[in-house]
Amino acid sequence: MTTAAAVATDRIERSIHIAAPRSRVWRAVSSAEEFGSWFGAELKGQRFAAGEHVRGSMAGAGHPEVGFDAIVERCEPEHLIAWRWHPFAVNPKVDYSGEPRTLVTFTLAEVDGGTLVTVVESGFDQLPPHRRTESYPRHEQGWDFQLANLQRHAGAR
Repeated sequence: MTTAAAVATDRIERSIHIAAPRSRVWRAVSSAEEFGSWFGAELKGQRFAAGEHVRGSMAGAGHPEVGFDAIVERCEPEHLIAWRWHPFAVNPKVDYSGEPRTLVTFTLAEVDGGTLVTVVESGFDQLPPHRRTESYPRHEQGWDFQLANLQRHAGAR
């Protein structure tokens, strides 16, 4: 028997330990250009700051037809950055602007030997059913991939 609690579809949460100081990891997630370098988005000349709309191509990830489009909600230096975007918005022929955005939050905490990074993406249940069905599993896999990229990038000496 499956219960609603057993099948979570609204939230993805991932954490990773990075052997680097929190200030280093913070730069990697809060500088739009540096974020773009490990995430695969071309965000040159832009910044992550509350209220900013950040846009660019995902050409660095091998998908020039796909856009990165985020609106920054919160930025608490060396602790938290949060933005909203349209998940798995990969079809350039589809206008996603009328759909709700999910909320992506990166939280950093100092731990022995480095920094614990937790990323939470929430709000999938407010998406139209067909979009939730296609985006949720892709993002479950995608955050594992992207956090490994962040670890390689920020942990590099």
